This record gives sequence, C-alpha cells and structure tokens, in this order.
Amino acid sequence: MTRVFHISDIHFGLEDRRALDWVVDCVREERPDAVAITGDLTMRARHREFRAACAWISALDVPVTVEVGNHDLPYFNLVERFLDPYRRFRSIESVLEREVPLPGAAIVPLKTTARAQWRLNWSKGTVGRKALAETLGQIDALPHGTRAIVACHHPLVEAGTRGKALTRGGDHALAELARRGVLAVLSGHVHDPFDLIHPTPNGPVRMIGAGTLSQRVRSTPPSFNELTFTEGDIRVRVRNLEMIPTRAMQIEDVPENALPPRAEGEPVAPIGAVPPFDPPVH
Repeated sequence: MTRVFHISDIHFGLEDRRALDWVVDCVREERPDAVAITGDLTMRARHREFRAACAWISALDVPVTVEVGNHDLPYFNLVERFLDPYRRFRSIESVLEREVPLPGAAIVPLKTTARAQWRLNWSKGTVGRKALAETLGQIDALPHGTRAIVACHHPLVEAGTRGKALTRGGDHALAELARRGVLAVLSGHVHDPFDLIHPTPNGPVRMIGAGTLSQRVRSTPPSFNELTFTEGDIRVRVRNLEMIPTRAMQIEDVPENALPPRAEGEPVAPIGAVPPFDPPVH
C-alpha cells in the first residue's frame, strides 16, 4: 500500500499555524511515501511569505512535489512576474513541479497558472498547449504499467463548489488525460475537498480536491487528503482537526459568499456556515 498526503492552499501570510504544526507531526510520525502540494503556498507572494513557506516545506523530510498556485506569482512586481516568476521558489527549486515515482504509479505535474491571460481575472485556471504537451509527454514516457497521478492547482472543470476555477482548456486536458488512463487529477484552489468522477469523450477521470491549511476557510475546517493506493485503486480520507467525517467534508455546494472566520483564533464555523468577512492578512 502506498500513501500520499495531498495538501493545498497553505497561504502563508494567512496560514493556520495550529493546522500546519499538526500536519508536520502527521508527516513525522506516519512517514507517507510522498507529499503533493497543489499550490498557493503564499497569500500575496511576498518574500517573507515565501521564506516561511519554503522553510516549512523543507522540514517535511519526505519526497515532496509542489505546484504553483495563482497566489504564488508576484502580485506587486510586474517585471518579476513576467520575466522571472519563479524566482522566489529558488530555495525549493528541486521539488517544484517535480515528477515523483511511486510503486506502480507516478505523480506528474500540470501547470494551470499563467503570468497573464486574455481576461481580467488572472487568478483563474488555464491549461496552455505547451503545459499540456509537457505533461502528456511525461505520462507517455513512464515505464510500462506505471499509472499517472496528475497534480495541478486549479480543478480542470468545476467540481460543484461555488468557489470557481473557470479553467480554460480544462475539458480538453481531462479528455487527453482520460485517453492515457490516469488514476486521478489532484488539485486545490477552491478551499473545500471533493472527490468525483467526471465523464469525458475518452472515458471517466477521477478528480480529487484538497481543502486549505489557512484561515481562508470556506465551508469546511482546515484539512488535507490522505490518499492510499492499492492495486490501482485510490482511497481518499479527508483529515481535519475538528474530526468531521470525510463525507461531511466533501461538500457538494459551497455558499457563494463563503469566507474565513471572523477573528484570529476564532473556531471554524460549523459545516455550511458562512463567516461574514476575511481576517486581516499579516
């Protein structure tokens, strides 16, 4: 049995320190085969946020792969955003968008962020031709019999949450991944976990989304996914500090105005409740 911890949307700058310490303890004590982090390490891509995020990731001491989220591209320095957008990842460059081999499987990255898009909201997902070709090339190069698990930041299609990805090119990408028989597509971005089967012209694809480890919760507490692989099957367990059952965490409908707790240190609202405003970013 192979076990992977799927983590997303840490958002240093608005992180939940209690949740992060809990995850570090889980990794240290349980030693998963890998940790897949599907983006949004920071809140505003500030240098101090990246320093904290990279130090936290480097301390995990297991194989790690990290995807880039929309919050991880420079917000305030447009020259750096366009010319050297990954500069602040340098200290963890070796694990950035890295393929991770597992027994009978491999985690393969797919880029869904862009420095700019032909629409006003650059936070939404996009799968460019080059990014998809690189991912498909990596999948095609895997040893015979090795199944791919694709890791990206944005859900490739909407997953029933009100937090939207609106990923351009996502339907086509899913169809191509289905053609190659991928085990699952892991993502984050919407801050609530989900696990669903999406039909494509080339067959169904499993989509698995992780929640957040930040204070920017929507309708479920900070959490991560524990994925176990046995004989080509994936079992998903959503783990959270509030001990809420997995099925209750994998909500199908997130309130449109869902926001984090009202004040620093305030307990997470019950499932489905909506605090009225964001906590301040520090």
